[in-house]
Amino acid sequence: MTFPISLEFFPPKTAEGAEKLRGVRQQLYALQPEFCSVTYGAGGSTQQGTFETVSQILAEGVDAASHFSCIGATRQGVAEQLATLKRMGVKRLVALRGDLPSGYGTGGEFQYASDLVAFIRETTGHDFHVEVACYPEIHPQARSAEADLKALATKVQAGADSAITQYFFNADAYFRLVDDAGRLGVAVPVVPGIMPITGSSQLMRFSDACGAEIPRWIRLRLQGFGDDAASIRAFGLDVVTELCERLRAGGAPALHFYTMNQSAAVLEICKRLGLAKAV
Repeated sequence: MTFPISLEFFPPKTAEGAEKLRGVRQQLYALQPEFCSVTYGAGGSTQQGTFETVSQILAEGVDAASHFSCIGATRQGVAEQLATLKRMGVKRLVALRGDLPSGYGTGGEFQYASDLVAFIRETTGHDFHVEVACYPEIHPQARSAEADLKALATKVQAGADSAITQYFFNADAYFRLVDDAGRLGVAVPVVPGIMPITGSSQLMRFSDACGAEIPRWIRLRLQGFGDDAASIRAFGLDVVTELCERLRAGGAPALHFYTMNQSAAVLEICKRLGLAKAV
């Protein structure tokens, strides 16, 4: 059975990391992803690495989406970067507000991701398919759940083509987001972001930082495994596969995997879902 998936990578910091990621990508291309996205550091701090990785993915014959953040940026600077991406052959962007590196003031000519989406449409028309972010469990900086929903609706009104969610482990939160956003007129696809569980401490840190909730029963099971990596991996595969099955059954339009530059867990989950017959 075919079902669209996409994959996210982060730009490696070393030559060894870049070589390893090339191997990971080749393994994951067997899944025939719709596109691969590459993240962008705070304040554009990884821009060169992001653009290089995007260029490599395109050269490997796969559609690539560059993450693109705007906080602290100028209109002229963003226009120049968009022109660079267009010359590279990029046709997808993940438009984000982004975070400034610590120690910087707010600055810049863009306040929200919706401002960036509007500027992309104003200056490039529909040259790019624009993805935006959304949050089933509410953005940690949102004033309220309603304000967070309205932020998504504003990004879509500004011209976003689709949205990708922060990762989550509670399918009900995703379905509630889709229903509530639909009542505000959001009609674009909302694709669930999927984080494979391959370890315990790193997942806890990430989740605490980004506001993604780890349900108590999952957290306690992970803690109970201690340093038993094999049991954590087996449990994580079961939990995330079941999550994906429920999302597909409930009408999710695709799955977007946060790979963490690793291939094994994503390949196994997709195999269990019947999406990786060639692997």
